[in-house]
Amino acid sequence: MAVLEILKFPHPVLRQKAEPVAEIDDRIRRLVSDMIETMLKAPGVGLAANQVGVPVRVVVVDLSVGEDPDARLVLVNPEIVCGEGSICMEEGCLSVPDLRENVTRCSRVVVRGLDLDGRPVEVEGEELLAVALQHELDHLDGVLFIDHLSQLKRSRYVAKRKKLLAEAAG
Repeated sequence: MAVLEILKFPHPVLRQKAEPVAEIDDRIRRLVSDMIETMLKAPGVGLAANQVGVPVRVVVVDLSVGEDPDARLVLVNPEIVCGEGSICMEEGCLSVPDLRENVTRCSRVVVRGLDLDGRPVEVEGEELLAVALQHELDHLDGVLFIDHLSQLKRSRYVAKRKKLLAEAAG
C-alpha cells in the first residue's frame, strides 16, 4: 500500500469525466488499497480515483475515518439510481483546500455499483452518507463541490486559490 498524492484544484484531471472500469483486476485492487490508505492519512471520509490522478470510476467512503473497517465502502462503476429529499450540510474536499461551505443535496440516495469481487452492490445512504456518496460520485463526472456554490462564492475561492498558487510559484 502507498499514500498517493491528492490532486488539488485547479488540476485538470479533477475536471475529467472518469472512465468505467472494464475489469476488476490486481491494478484496480491495488488502486483501491492505496486510495483507502491515502484517504485515512489525509484524513478524509471519501476519495474518488481521479482525485489521485487515475480517471476511472472508483470511489471509497469511510465515515468512521478508519475506526470501523466494516463501515468502509468501495464502489466500482457506481451510479445514483434514486435520490430524494433535501439536506444542507457543510462540505469540504481534500482536492479543494482551505474551503468549507454549505451545500444542498439529496438527503437520501441509492447507489448501485460493483464491489471488488465484481459483484453487484446497492448502497442506501441517508444524511451524511448520502452527502458523501453524492460528493464522491460528482468527482467521477468532473464536478467539484464548489460547482454547487453561488457564482460569487465560487469566484472568490478561485481568485484566492490562483493568488496563493502564484505566490507559491514565485
